[in-house]
Amino acid sequence: MAVERNRRVLQDLQAIPCNQTCADCGAADNDWASYTLGIFICLNCSGIHRNIPQVSKVKSVRLDAWEDDEVQFMTSNGNSIVKAKYESNWPPFYYGPTFTDCQVLREQWIRSKYEREEFMCVEKQEPYSAGYREGFLWKRGRDNGQFLSRKFILSEREGVLKYFNKHDAKDPKAVLRLEQINATFQPTKIGNPNGLQITYLKDNSTRNIFVYHEDGKEIVDWFNAIRAARFHYLQVAFPGASDADLVPKLTRNYGKEGYMEKTGPKHTEGFKKRWFTLDDRRLMYFKDPLDAFARGEVFIGSKENSYSVLDGLPPNTQGNHWQYGITIVTPDRKFLFACETENERRVWMEAFQKVIDRAMLPQEYAVEAHFKHKP
Repeated sequence: MAVERNRRVLQDLQAIPCNQTCADCGAADNDWASYTLGIFICLNCSGIHRNIPQVSKVKSVRLDAWEDDEVQFMTSNGNSIVKAKYESNWPPFYYGPTFTDCQVLREQWIRSKYEREEFMCVEKQEPYSAGYREGFLWKRGRDNGQFLSRKFILSEREGVLKYFNKHDAKDPKAVLRLEQINATFQPTKIGNPNGLQITYLKDNSTRNIFVYHEDGKEIVDWFNAIRAARFHYLQVAFPGASDADLVPKLTRNYGKEGYMEKTGPKHTEGFKKRWFTLDDRRLMYFKDPLDAFARGEVFIGSKENSYSVLDGLPPNTQGNHWQYGITIVTPDRKFLFACETENERRVWMEAFQKVIDRAMLPQEYAVEAHFKHKP
């Protein structure tokens, strides 16, 4: 009788709006709970909580038996109350992952909140908020593809991220300006659960750097240190902007990635299979997903500026092995692509349309004017 009563109480608690989604990643699945923290969480996050038993102990709301005191604790807490406690000093630049993000981001988010209590105590945020970070990351070589240990320095004062090919080198191999940096986790592409892709502009072309660290906390701290440095840079560059305006500009995930076939500007060359990355308004293509430089880049503007995406290829197009075509129309020319499946074409077209439907910002007109397409 008590078991059924407790289960009904828990289900009533689940139905409260703030408890209807996972407290940590926002997933709609809330069938698990931490009965030592007092929150409802999803199946994926419950697995992470099980790895910190000194802080969090989990049960299934529907499948496990609950004690009266455990149910009372859940009743006295809930997602809103616990988040207000453990996220009270969550800095705006620190990335709060969702259920679509990779494992290392979600795990370190949960550990930083509950195990290390970083968002309750500002002093514990020093590793990524101090404005300076120095350490070693495994970096993929541009030519040989080997990962080698490289020294990295992030300096907010200098406005740069730089790395050195030798540990005792005085001069950096490359200097990346903070205003041009993006960072995004790419565990599958890089082949490491802690894989991070850092990009920057060099001669108006995108340069890729692929790094990882064996320790999840280290690589996520690097990621958030980059975000913190960019946040403070943007605060100076745009003094009137709110945090809500600046946070989306700190780092960005790609709109879409994957293989398509492409042909050249005359549309008479054979189609070649290439790896494509849609990064904001830049569509880049690579021979290999881990290439340092793109073989070419296409600027995708807005529909108001005569950009459009069409289903299919022009009549009499030849040379494509894949049958599901896409045509991107720009003011200067048409770009022809082919996808392997109908579903891939649909997803790519949705990604392109999302960009084209968005009005261009003033600074994007300058990018369009100086854009260099590599055929």
